[in-house]
Amino acid sequence: MASVAELRAAVEAALQQVTEGQQAIQAAKEKLGEAQQSLAAALDGSANDAVGAAHASLSHAEQQLEDGFNATVAAVEQAHTYTASL
Repeated sequence: MASVAELRAAVEAALQQVTEGQQAIQAAKEKLGEAQQSLAAALDGSANDAVGAAHASLSHAEQQLEDGFNATVAAVEQAHTYTASL
């Protein structure tokens, strides 16, 4: 059985991976924002339904990334609560 110190160290290592994942999510959100701006500029004035659908899909993807990021924040808080109780 692992000691409390070993358990805390393992949790901190996992949380470091979460932090890296959060950074990747933020980078992905920025890229999606840039893509939306580029798409808007390239297709400015188009009334085609596909253009609107593309924008909606990118917005939906961005929202899903935000939801995922928020879930990681909750997980980190829960992990800290657990390690504080050890």
